[in-house]
Amino acid sequence: MCRRYKFLMSVLNQKTIRNVLKFEGIGLHSGKKVLMTLYPSSPNTGIIFKRSDLKTNNIIYPSVFNVSSASYCTKLTNEHGVSVSTIEHLMAALYGLGVDNLLIDLNAEELPIMDGSAKNFVKKIIDTGFEISDQPIRIIKIDRKITYNDQQKFISFEPNKISLEIDFEIKYTQNSILNQKNKKNIYMDELTDIYESRTFCLFDDVEKLKKMGLAQGGSLDNAIVLKGNKILNDEKLRNKNEFVNHKILDCLGDIYLAGYRLIGKITSSQGGHNVTNKGLRELLSNNNNFSVIELKEKNIPHSFILKNPLKSSA
Repeated sequence: MCRRYKFLMSVLNQKTIRNVLKFEGIGLHSGKKVLMTLYPSSPNTGIIFKRSDLKTNNIIYPSVFNVSSASYCTKLTNEHGVSVSTIEHLMAALYGLGVDNLLIDLNAEELPIMDGSAKNFVKKIIDTGFEISDQPIRIIKIDRKITYNDQQKFISFEPNKISLEIDFEIKYTQNSILNQKNKKNIYMDELTDIYESRTFCLFDDVEKLKKMGLAQGGSLDNAIVLKGNKILNDEKLRNKNEFVNHKILDCLGDIYLAGYRLIGKITSSQGGHNVTNKGLRELLSNNNNFSVIELKEKNIPHSFILKNPLKSSA
């Protein structure tokens, strides 16, 4: 098989993982132990969550319209009230690595937090490799700019020629170390610093979260904790923009709830799960805002192929 054809297959054709993968850990908010098993899946099945601890009604589809809560994490709930939560880090890994089809089996509601980033997910998926099908991928091309505002917080989705750019900034009045801004071209740039960036919280918020029944599994092993501008963890920042890079990671995972990867530009300030979810819902609620395109070599610009979009690690 010639190199060009193999490259086109890896970029334009649907992928799943080559082997079964298992991850064990605890839920960040529940504090409960969980075993998560990833199974290869057939073309055109998409990504599916299954709660194997339940006998019936245990399938949950990762759709933006199935998001039942987006405070502190993203939670999906099916029509029977069955949920999975803290899905964003795994979904970001799947988006960035170009995994289209996968069965995600869980024996508890919440995904394992691991080290608070997507680093472990990405490493094991790359190590096992991919199975590339003969079925073309589909993408969502943003055709019209939409903006969602929530006081000082906002997110916008707008057209872009051949890529996905995420431009994100965060601002904190009392914690100047958190004031960061970064921009990533998701299909062109190296994403290691995004994948490895950990979730973070303020020391003053920890007790409040625990009283709300959240962060029961949180520790310095799976989150950066800040007291003022001081990092309490022994491990300091993994990269200079780790705080905003984690926000980009969350955004990437949350937008994969569109069902397909996107072509466009996303700009957000002070955003988070809720703002991204509301903005994505607004984008997808009007068919005039976007197009769904099946990518084949004959119907995409030559420059699209040359610039290596939808970068694959196959």
